[in-house]
Amino acid sequence: MRKGEKFVWNEEREKRFEELKQRLVSAPVLTLPSGSGGFQIYSDASKKGLGCVLMQHGKVIAYASRQLKPYEVNYPTHDLELETVVSALKIWRHYLYGESCDVFTDYKSLKYIFTQRELNMRQRHWLELLKDYDTNI
Repeated sequence: MRKGEKFVWNEEREKRFEELKQRLVSAPVLTLPSGSGGFQIYSDASKKGLGCVLMQHGKVIAYASRQLKPYEVNYPTHDLELETVVSALKIWRHYLYGESCDVFTDYKSLKYIFTQRELNMRQRHWLELLKDYDTNI
């Protein structure tokens, strides 16, 4: 649709709508984890919030997101990216503890923290928490 164009409900739109309804009711959007291993976390942070997805064998297990707290708005990008990963590990600890997990995130911003010599207490705490998990970032 284009700006100023009048909305018309036609056969094509009806067909697409029915297809969407069928997909939503026929296959589960979220699945339960099957056994162990094969977990992936996809995470991203912005100046508005944090978001992540837990997947196993290409299927979505869970979603998580939240707005930034007022004091977090001032965090640098690499801190927000790391906080998103740490939050995901805390939320899904019961699935991920003791399991190998691949984490997909904006690695370029995290590279700063992993190569930095002097870290603040918040960053040290997060890196210590990361050591509890078998993660590949």
